[in-house]
Amino acid sequence: MNAPFTLSEGSAVPAHAPAGHPALPPARTGVILANLGTPDATDYWSMRRYLSEFLSDRRVIDYPAWKWQPILQGIILTKRPFTSGANYRKIWDRERNESPLLTITRAQTDALRERLVARFGDAVRVDFAMRYGNPSTPSVVRRLLREEGCRRLLFVPLYPQYAGATTATACDQFFRALMAEPWQPPVRTAEPYFDDPAFIAALAASVRRGWEEATAAFGGAEPERLIVSYHGMPLRYLTQGGDPYHCQCRKTSRLLGEALGWPAERLVTTFQSRFGREEWLRPYTAEEVARLAREEGVRRIAVVAPAFAADCVETLEEIRGEVAESFEAAGGEHFHYIPCLNDDPAHLDAIEGLVLRHLGGWL
Repeated sequence: MNAPFTLSEGSAVPAHAPAGHPALPPARTGVILANLGTPDATDYWSMRRYLSEFLSDRRVIDYPAWKWQPILQGIILTKRPFTSGANYRKIWDRERNESPLLTITRAQTDALRERLVARFGDAVRVDFAMRYGNPSTPSVVRRLLREEGCRRLLFVPLYPQYAGATTATACDQFFRALMAEPWQPPVRTAEPYFDDPAFIAALAASVRRGWEEATAAFGGAEPERLIVSYHGMPLRYLTQGGDPYHCQCRKTSRLLGEALGWPAERLVTTFQSRFGREEWLRPYTAEEVARLAREEGVRRIAVVAPAFAADCVETLEEIRGEVAESFEAAGGEHFHYIPCLNDDPAHLDAIEGLVLRHLGGWL
């Protein structure tokens, strides 16, 4: 049986309603910011639950279930929760008992809520949801519809570049959540913002700051290359499936270079986080920084990760750990990571602009 609606503050009986009509919450518009997700903790079972949900997603790993699930459940998930848990423990916020991704996404949501409430008052509700882990997308959709009186929903995947394994699966989960509701409202989903001028401007400003910090840390010597590292994906998703992710990443890099006014050769686009044995998008970040040091004599680099709206294990542990170690082992001397845009006001300007465009005609 479907759970009853909980009436929120401000509920009222509709005008001209018959006697005994129940009070209804005021009609509101809900905005959901969506990101990938995070485990609830770093212990084996928390990591196993999270990884099982993530790696069972057919948008992420598209092998047939009869072939993939025995490998996943019987081999990978007996070992990987230990190694992944160790990586998360390196970045875990012990005071809050949560991952940086959760902390930052909450901060982004709070900042956007403050901006939208200043514009629209009580007519809007802003929340965030994760594709994997908590707060789950179904729980957030359910609460906005049943408790907050939302009669329209805007779903905003926080992925600048579209990929089936990120944007599409987040939207899949959103629509599955709606399938469980007895009443489905009008909904909209926001488009990728890989070439949005406000996003590129925020990214360029962040790189300029990071470049200055790196130069100071390197004793006054500028970095020789900016490594623009994106999350990778299997090559066949592009060549066989037509996923536009690679093209959108390349365009973000090009627009970033143009905004900075830098020569194209100063920026090097790479792809990280390869999983499994098949060919992924190249060049691989860890291999490319080592090649630059070994073959081109590059000794100073800065790294930025424009595919991530918030810092997470892939940036804070993989880039600052594995990638930095690969560069230094090959002869590199100075490595500087430029943080994601996170809750930077310029980033919020871009997200707010994206949201406002999609709220047109609703508010």
